Amino acid sequence: MADTEFQKSSRDPAALKARLERWLDTRLGGAGAVIENVSSPSANGMSSETLLFDARWKEGGATVSAALVARVEPDLDDVPVFPSYDLEAQFKTLQLVAGESDVPVPQVRWLETDREALGAPFFVMDRVAGRVPPDVMPYTMDSWLLTAGESERRHLQNATVGVLARLHAIPVAGRDFGFLEFDVPGATPMRRHYENQKQYYEFMREGRTFPIIERAFEWLEANWPDDEATAVISWGDSRIGNVMYDGFDPVAVLDWEMAAVGPRELDIAWMIFLHIFFQDITEQAGMPGLPEFMRRADVVAEYKRLTGHSASHMDFYEVYAALRHAIVMARVFARSAHFDGTEWPEQPDDVIYHRNELDRMLRGEFRS
Repeated sequence: MADTEFQKSSRDPAALKARLERWLDTRLGGAGAVIENVSSPSANGMSSETLLFDARWKEGGATVSAALVARVEPDLDDVPVFPSYDLEAQFKTLQLVAGESDVPVPQVRWLETDREALGAPFFVMDRVAGRVPPDVMPYTMDSWLLTAGESERRHLQNATVGVLARLHAIPVAGRDFGFLEFDVPGATPMRRHYENQKQYYEFMREGRTFPIIERAFEWLEANWPDDEATAVISWGDSRIGNVMYDGFDPVAVLDWEMAAVGPRELDIAWMIFLHIFFQDITEQAGMPGLPEFMRRADVVAEYKRLTGHSASHMDFYEVYAALRHAIVMARVFARSAHFDGTEWPEQPDDVIYHRNELDRMLRGEFRS
């Protein structure tokens, strides 16, 4: 991925300061809230808008200070990555994960569904100190992870697989997690997940045809597993770029907007494939990257060691991950084109950076 920083929003974080300050003061019952240092991170994320800020207010005669984060629904005029943003579902998911596992997630504080305050729904959570493997430039090209030792990277890899193991241990059977279910046709969680992706593709393509994506849908139908694993709470965007680390240990698992109920292989394959995506871009640029990192055999073996579960049908789930990411990448291009005026190429597939890798996968050439 190029090192260009994409514009992500037409909103000015500094202009939101006064509105956010008024909202917080009202929320706290007139506690003299003051907000400072409002900013938006640039190294990761292209979907929901993220505002970082410091706040202080009076509580029981004392001054309380907090480093906070607001996740804000994107402006519909800014060509959002996803068709809809359920901030309440994300808020509930964070509460669920914090309450029923030891997966490290930020503490959520307030949910605001009224658009009046900032012009969109949002929620506020505590900010956690740590470091994140960057997307821009990719951590495979230049990052603290690239310069780390092999044993440190393996520690980070295993610890992150451990996050999945602990998340997937949350009991699901017989419980109502309707806010994580897709309201689309389908007899099983995986079928509904897949149908939701088909609808997402129709939303994203806006009349264009992406041959590589349509081939992938056909491949998945032809190779659908005979058996579907028991559903778990799926993080959805399970990649190291959505984890904050203290050293090489996860201290905050972020970005839950793609969370759902589905087979655990959804998260395992996504974690593997997103590294393949960055590694492939790095190799195309003539750089070595991290070829020994996040290999399928190693990730699957560690997951089995931790859970006893043998991940199955991984070819299928990695193609599905590559398909899902292809749809996201095409929409990200549309979003950036909205801001910088870039013209669509004659072949829409050209905006999908990993189209060649996906083509190899569809031909049975998987990178393990």
